[in-house]
Amino acid sequence: MLPSEEIKEKLDLVEFLKGYIELKPAGRNYKGLCPFHNEKTPSFIVSPERQIWRCFGCGEGGDIFRFLMRYENLEFYEALRVLAEKAGIDIKKGVSADQRQFNTLYEINNTAKDIYKEKLKNSKSAVDYLKSRKLNGETASEFEVGFAPPGFDAVTVELVNQGYRMEDVVRAGLTVKTEKGRYLDRFRNRIMFPIHNHFGKVVGFSGRVMPGEKEEIAKYLNSPETPIFNKSRVLYGFWQSKKPIRQEQKALLVEGQMDFLMLWQGNVKNVIATSGTSLTQDHLRSLGRVTNNLVLAFDSDEPGLMAAERVIDIGGARDFNVFVLDLGKYKDPAEAAEREPQFLKKAITEAKPAMEYYFDYYLKEDVLKTAAGKKKVIRKVLEKVANLSSGVERVHWLRELSYRVSIPEAELLTETEMLGPEKEEGDEYAVQSGNERRKLARPELIAERILHILSNRADLGEFVVSYKEYIPGIYLQIYEAFINKQELAGEAKEIMNLISLYPDYDETFRVGDVRKEELETLLGELEFEHLNIIKERLRREILVAERQGELEVLSKKLKEFDDTTRRMQDIRHAKEN
Repeated sequence: MLPSEEIKEKLDLVEFLKGYIELKPAGRNYKGLCPFHNEKTPSFIVSPERQIWRCFGCGEGGDIFRFLMRYENLEFYEALRVLAEKAGIDIKKGVSADQRQFNTLYEINNTAKDIYKEKLKNSKSAVDYLKSRKLNGETASEFEVGFAPPGFDAVTVELVNQGYRMEDVVRAGLTVKTEKGRYLDRFRNRIMFPIHNHFGKVVGFSGRVMPGEKEEIAKYLNSPETPIFNKSRVLYGFWQSKKPIRQEQKALLVEGQMDFLMLWQGNVKNVIATSGTSLTQDHLRSLGRVTNNLVLAFDSDEPGLMAAERVIDIGGARDFNVFVLDLGKYKDPAEAAEREPQFLKKAITEAKPAMEYYFDYYLKEDVLKTAAGKKKVIRKVLEKVANLSSGVERVHWLRELSYRVSIPEAELLTETEMLGPEKEEGDEYAVQSGNERRKLARPELIAERILHILSNRADLGEFVVSYKEYIPGIYLQIYEAFINKQELAGEAKEIMNLISLYPDYDETFRVGDVRKEELETLLGELEFEHLNIIKERLRREILVAERQGELEVLSKKLKEFDDTTRRMQDIRHAKEN
C-alpha cells in the first residue's frame, strides 16, 4: 500500500479538520465556515463516508492532502511528511527515492545554516558590517544569520566531510559545478540569511555581498529553485511573524531581509518580506489565512514605487485591503526603524488606502489641465478601480474619482467598459497554479447542481437534452457520460465526487416532484446565464460600432441586443410565475 493511502486509512478527515475549523453535524455530513474565503454562512461540507471535503462558496475541494497543501501552502511531499508524522507512519521505508531526496535536502540546508553561523562568529569583518547596519546579536541569532567565507569551496568541503554526497550538495543549491568539472561554493563572502518555510525548516538562503566587492557582482544572491525551495511560495520571516500578524490583523510588507530584521528589532513584529521576487499569488494565499490587510513599506525610489503598484494590483484583485506607508524623509523602512521607531509605528497606523494613493499619484493638478493628460491618467486610475475584486469598493472609488475629476459616474462607467484587460509582461498574478481549482462561475455552479440532481434521478436526463449547448466545459462531458452510462475517470470523476457532497433534499413535508421542479428552474437559469454572456458581448460591440460610426453594424447589434434582452425577460417572468 502507498504511504498516502495508509495515511488516509489511519487519519480521520473530520477529526483532522476539527483542528483547523469548527465543524457541526449536517445530516450524514459535517458543515463549517470555509477557511479559504470570507463567509458568514457555512458552505464547507465534509463527507466522513467518502473522506473528502468541498466548499460550495469558492469551489475548493479534495482529500486530507489537498486540504493541508491548500491551507499551509505546501507541496505534496511536504504534506506527506506532516501527515505521516501525525499518523505515526515511518515513510522512510515506503517512500520513493525522490521523497528520500527531500529529507536529504532539508538536512543539508540545516547543516549549511549551522556552518554559516559558525563562520560568522569567526569573521570580524562580517560582524563589524552587521554592527554598522545596527543589527544586534540577539536579532541575528534569532533569525540564524550567518556568513559565507571568501575562497572557493570551504563550505562544500565541510558538507562533503560530514558525509553528504556531492551531487546532493549541488542539488541543494549550495554548490555549483564549473564547465571544467570543479565544484565551487555558490555563496562566497556574503552575509547569509536562511530562508525558512512556514514550518520553520531551512529550505534555502539569500546572501548579501560584503562591502568592497566588485560592482558587477550581484548585491543579493538567492538559492536556486530546488525540490524544497520556490522563492515564489515562501515569505521571509513568516514562520516567526504569523502569530503577531494574526494578532494585529495587519501585515507589513518590506522588500528585503535587512528591512525585515530592523523592523523586528524595533518591535514591529507583524512584518514579512519577499525573497528576491515580487509578491505572488502563492504568497497571498499563505498570508490570507491570517489577515487580508496588507501595508506596503517599500523604498521611496522609482523601483520601490513600481513594486508597490504591482503589489497593490495583485492584492486588490484578491480582495486584500492594501495600504501604502509614507516614509517621509526616510529612504527605507530600516532607516526609519533605526532612527525614529515611533514615527514608523505612527506611519503604519496612518497608512493610506491604496486607491487613495493612486489618486494622489496620478491625478496631479498639472496633468489634469489638458484633455489628453486628463484622459490618460483617468484611464489609468479606472484600470486600477476595475481590477478590484469587491463590487462595493469599485462603486465607492468610482464615486470618489467622479468627485475628484468632476466627471459624472455614468461617463466614467462608459469609459471603463471601453478599456481592455490590463496586461503586463511577467504578470504573475494572472497565472494560476495547476494545483488550484479556480473559483467557479455561475454557469458552472448551476451545471453542478443539475448533475447532482441527475445523479439521484437518471430519469430526468431527457429534460436536459435541449439545453445541452449551455452546459459549460467538462460538465457537458460528465452529462454525456450519464446519458450514455459510461464510467467517469480523471478530472471528471474527481469533480463528480465533489458534486456528491451537495446537501440532500428533505422531502418529508414537500408536495410534488421537488427534484424535477428544481431542475426546470436550473435549466432556465442556465439559459439565462448563457444569454447574459451574449448580452454583455453585444453591449461592448454596440459601443464600438457607435464610436466608429458603423451604422449598419450598429443597427444589427441593437436588434440582437433587444432580442436577447426580451428572451431573458421571458425567462425571468416564467420563473416569477
